[in-house]
Formats: sequence, C-alpha cells, structure tokens
Amino acid sequence: MAKERTDDNPKTPEEVQDRIWELAEKIDICMFTTWDGEQQHSRPLSARVRRGEHAVHFLVDVTGQKNTQISRFPTVSAAWVDNGNYKYALMSGEAKITNDRAKIAQLWSKFDEAWWDDCDDPSIRLLTLTPDNGELWDSPGKAGALAKMVMAVVTGDAPKMGDNAKVDL
Repeated sequence: MAKERTDDNPKTPEEVQDRIWELAEKIDICMFTTWDGEQQHSRPLSARVRRGEHAVHFLVDVTGQKNTQISRFPTVSAAWVDNGNYKYALMSGEAKITNDRAKIAQLWSKFDEAWWDDCDDPSIRLLTLTPDNGELWDSPGKAGALAKMVMAVVTGDAPKMGDNAKVDL
C-alpha cells in the first residue's frame, strides 16, 4: 500500500487511487491478463471503467479461452499504457463472467458494433473486474522524462522518472 507523501512518493494513497482510476478511464484499451494454470495470457480489451461501482466492465464473446481461464482462476490483471506520455496504470483483482443483459445494454456503445450487431446478441457476455490492488507509474511526460534522463547522464545518478506507488483499491 502507498504510504504518506515523501520525496520519493509525493502522492497520498487516495491520490494514487484517483490517478489509477483516471488513467484507466482515459486510456480505455488495456491488456487484460489471465492465467491458465501454466502460463499467463494477455489480450487487448476495451474497458468500461466505473469507479462508482468499484468495477471495470468489458463486453466479451461467450466463446474464448479467457472465459474458461477466469472460471478456473479468477484472479486477473489489467494494464493501461500511455507510452507517449510515460503513464501506466495496473489493476488486479477478481473477475467474473455473467450474462447480465441489462448491464450489457447499459454499457453498449457504437464501437461494439464492430463485434456484434446489437446489444441483444446472445453471444455477448459481461466480464467484470473487481480490483483489489493497483499500481501507478506516472511521469512528468515525454519532455520531462527526456530532461531527467539527460540530467542522469550528466550527474551519473539514476533518473527519478516520476511517481510509482502501489495501493489497495
């Protein structure tokens, strides 16, 4: 869990939590990782981040290995990456897959028509991640990161690339 503010960790746990949720919502597409008992499997998924529900929802197809993996090993992680600005967020926790038709209809967007005709398609399932933990890597952006790397070369010190903190969610 993140500690009080320090020079190495200038954000409070609450600020870290806020930033993780904010980045997850802003970035949208995450790498969603499951476990099959022998190895991890990651795939990109579009996230519907709902902090007020303490959940991240995904619309997925009824078929697919991730569904079986989640039913056997429900602990998963989702990582959001904004490489252009050196900002990264991770959530891990328990996932479940349901056939909640009302929630599927509520979360439906035009983007989903790339995969299904409409929200009534019987092959759509709701995958919900209830996060327990989060981690944040939040740098001052590309220009700031470059300046810190140049300074590190000049001084010989390791660059402080930005905030890194783990928190309970």
